[in-house]
Amino acid sequence: MADVRFLIVDDFSTMRRIVRNLLKELGHADADEAEDGSVALHKLRNGKFDMVITDINMPNMNGFELLTQIKSDDKLKHIPVLMVTAEARKEDIIAAAQGGAAGYIVKPFTKATLEEKLTNIFRKMGWA
Repeated sequence: MADVRFLIVDDFSTMRRIVRNLLKELGHADADEAEDGSVALHKLRNGKFDMVITDINMPNMNGFELLTQIKSDDKLKHIPVLMVTAEARKEDIIAAAQGGAAGYIVKPFTKATLEEKLTNIFRKMGWA
């Protein structure tokens, strides 16, 4: 598996750091961060990323709005998006799936849970 470049999107810097550290432990050291969806979208449009891990509840542009923007952009729609949230609400899970999210993960989560989600996404993308 070649190096995957991640964009971690969360309005809490602590959460971004936790995700970044978990990715590093899983062998993925190439990650950038954004504090909300609008910053993330700017970085996605001006950089090269293979995958987005985004929180749902954020100011300015939330995770669902970011997902919609990514999936409606021909240059970005191939990028898998893993949604992260504190609430495991059924309507959020359905909205994430309908919006084209590659996966859904509930905080707090373990390294094993993240690894399992990433493995599934990599397999679907043909990266594994």
